[in-house]
Amino acid sequence: MAHTAELIAVGTELLLGNVANLDAQILSEGLSALGINVYYHTVVGDNPERLSAALETARRRSDIILTTGGLGPTYDDLTKQTICRVFGRELELHQDIVDTLRDMFARSFHKPMTENNIQQAMLPVGCTVFDNPIGTAPGCAFCEGGVHVLMLPGPPHECEFMFRRHAVPYLKGLSGDVIVSHDLRIFGMGESEVEQILRERMKSLTNPTLAPYAKRSEMLLRCTAKAATEEEAEAMLAPVMEEVRGILGDVIYGVDVGSLEEVCMARLKERSLTFATAESCTGGMIAQRITELSGASAVFRGGVVSYWSEVKADVLRVPRQLLDAYGAVSEPVAKAMAEGARAVTGADIGLSVTGVAGPDKDERGNEVGTVFVGLAAPDGVWCKALSYGAKRRDRIRGNASNVAFDLLRRYLTGLPL
Repeated sequence: MAHTAELIAVGTELLLGNVANLDAQILSEGLSALGINVYYHTVVGDNPERLSAALETARRRSDIILTTGGLGPTYDDLTKQTICRVFGRELELHQDIVDTLRDMFARSFHKPMTENNIQQAMLPVGCTVFDNPIGTAPGCAFCEGGVHVLMLPGPPHECEFMFRRHAVPYLKGLSGDVIVSHDLRIFGMGESEVEQILRERMKSLTNPTLAPYAKRSEMLLRCTAKAATEEEAEAMLAPVMEEVRGILGDVIYGVDVGSLEEVCMARLKERSLTFATAESCTGGMIAQRITELSGASAVFRGGVVSYWSEVKADVLRVPRQLLDAYGAVSEPVAKAMAEGARAVTGADIGLSVTGVAGPDKDERGNEVGTVFVGLAAPDGVWCKALSYGAKRRDRIRGNASNVAFDLLRRYLTGLPL
């Protein structure tokens, strides 16, 4: 049986734009991976009447409702009370949750629990309790009239943790089938181009399925199969994924990986190599992305943000005659910056980026979106020239940092640069 889910986010702060609704993205991606259709997102303020109306609408068109927010101890946290009223459930006190909360306040906050926190221990009668070891508000799930209702906390890190820990097993239990998904991560080909190439194949598939998803500066293809066992599902997925790999080639940089930088770090560790960065228009974005990964110190020597030409010359040792002859945004300077990063840090590989992120042309008349990405290694120096046009500053910077990591990936795996 195919299930249809609806997400209801509760919180006036979401409607006012004070807080972004990250929970919706987290849950939609997670539900899609489970093969559960999500047709509607609703955002409701902290108002019982409007929440009641949203719940009544949702129960008529969906058999799974996930709510986020409104589970806390304050007067406006009314999600549980409203849901119970709409679905005809009573609330009951869970003394074990009260005891856990009192202990948490004593150990972690070093103060007694205020009595309004008892509200968080009131849950619908007969529900499945979702404990919350990283927050104070537990969640829960119950089924009424053929509709499954799952209540999750609003803070995104708590919501995601509870979804993975509790909601996924609960939802998997609703079907006798096993659903397996794999994500093929793609850089160097856009969503529309991939869709055009694979359109007829995707349309012909029913189980497994292929679905494209646009990500920031890249995309992914999700391949999903449903079968009686995980082994059967994997056997169904294998030939489809192999077929897609054969069609798209080396723009697929990994399967079920988190990012380009994650792949680069793994390759660097495999080969016992290090790298360093020299960044101008990206302003340290490449260094930031690699250092966000645990274990980055094993592969990343350091970086220089050389925004001024004087820094390129004095710190990275870019010859001044190159800067004078070609300008800071040029292929020769990008190559020299990459070589400088190697020399200054002692790294095996140097990565560089120099370009015009906008909003105006540079002093040499280079157009906004003109970027050069360099890579220097013991066996050579390469440069990739990019022209993004008058895109937004953040898009230019994000794309350039992705190109830098892709250039590094290609070098490390012996692919054409």
